Amino acid sequence: MDTNKVKRIHDFGQSIWLDFIDRKVIFSGELKKLIEEDGVRGITSNPAIFEKAISSSSDYDADIAELSKSDKTNEEIFFGLAVADIKLACDIFWPVYNEKDVVGADGYVSLEVSPFLAMDTQATIIQARQLWEEVGKANVMIKIPGTESGLIAIETAISEGININVTLLFSLERYEAVTEAYISGLEKRAAQGLPVAHVSSVASFFLSRIDILVDPFLDRNGLGELKGEIAIASAKLAYQIYKRVFSTDRWKRLAEKGAVPQRLLWASTSNKNPEFKDTRYVEALIGPDTVNTVPLETLEAYRDHGDPASRLESDLEAAKSVMERVKAAGIDMGAVTKQLEDEGIEKFNAPFQKLLDAIEKQK
Repeated sequence: MDTNKVKRIHDFGQSIWLDFIDRKVIFSGELKKLIEEDGVRGITSNPAIFEKAISSSSDYDADIAELSKSDKTNEEIFFGLAVADIKLACDIFWPVYNEKDVVGADGYVSLEVSPFLAMDTQATIIQARQLWEEVGKANVMIKIPGTESGLIAIETAISEGININVTLLFSLERYEAVTEAYISGLEKRAAQGLPVAHVSSVASFFLSRIDILVDPFLDRNGLGELKGEIAIASAKLAYQIYKRVFSTDRWKRLAEKGAVPQRLLWASTSNKNPEFKDTRYVEALIGPDTVNTVPLETLEAYRDHGDPASRLESDLEAAKSVMERVKAAGIDMGAVTKQLEDEGIEKFNAPFQKLLDAIEKQK
C-alpha cells in the first residue's frame, strides 16, 4: 500500500486536482513532482489564482512588455499569458490524460472565461470557443460559471465538443440543471452523428463558502451544533443526484455511444474556520467517480495528517436531517445560495480587474 496519503485517495475512486498554477511551479519541475509523488491528476485555475501569480512575480514581465507592443487590450494580454501557461500545463498532464485504458478520465487543465461575462450567454459562448481553439489541447477544460445565463452556454459548448468545467455551483437545484445542460448538449451532438466519447465535463460544487455564510445563521437559530455541516451535507445530497441522473435509461443511451458522466468536483475545499480540521472538506467527501481540487497548502496538510477513507455515502440520513433542520429553522437555502453565487462572481470580478490594472501599470 502506498504510504502517501494524498495518493491513497485515488484508491477510493477520487481524483485530486491542484487548485493553483503559476510559471514557477510549471518550470521548476514542482508540478511534475506533484503528479509523480502525490498522484495529482489535474489542475484548475481562476482569475484570483492568475492575479496572484502575475502580480506577485516578475516571471510575466517580459511577456507583458512584448504583448504591449501590439494593439491588444489588457484583457487580451492576460489571456495571452494565461493560454501560454495552460498549454504548458496541458503538456505536463498529457501522460495522465492519455493513460492506457482510461484515456480522458483525468489530466485536465482548466481555464476560465472572463468573469465579466458571467451574465452574458452569447459572449460566454464566443469566448469559450476562442479559448478552446487558442489552447488547442484535448485535455483543456474551459470554465463557465453555472449561473442561469451560463446554462445555455454550457449546453452549446458541450454540443460543440468543448470540455467544460462548470464553476460556482452552490445549490442542489442549479447542480441538477447543470447535469441537464450537459446531457442535452451531448444529445444534440449525438443527433448530428458527432462523437461524444471524448467530451468531458465536471460540475464544481463550492463548499467552504457555504458554511462561512450559513454558520452565523445557525448560531442565531439555536443550531450551533450544525456549524460546518451544511456544505458537507449538501455535497452528499448532490452526489445522490449525480448517481440518479447518470443511471437513467436516457443516460445509458449516451453511455452506449461512449459518453462519460459529468463528475462532481469539490471546490473551495480549504477550511477557513480554525475550529475545524484543515483537511475537513477533503476527508469527508472522498468517494468514487469524483474530483477534489485543492490549494497547495491543503494538499500539503493532507499529505502530512490526512486520513483517507471512503466517506461520501456515509451518514446519508444524517445529511438529510441536517438540511431538514435548517429549513425548519427558517433558513432559506435558496436565498443563501443565490447570495453566494452573486458574491462568487464578484470575488472573481474584483481580482480580474486588479489583474488588468496591474498589466496596465507594467506596460
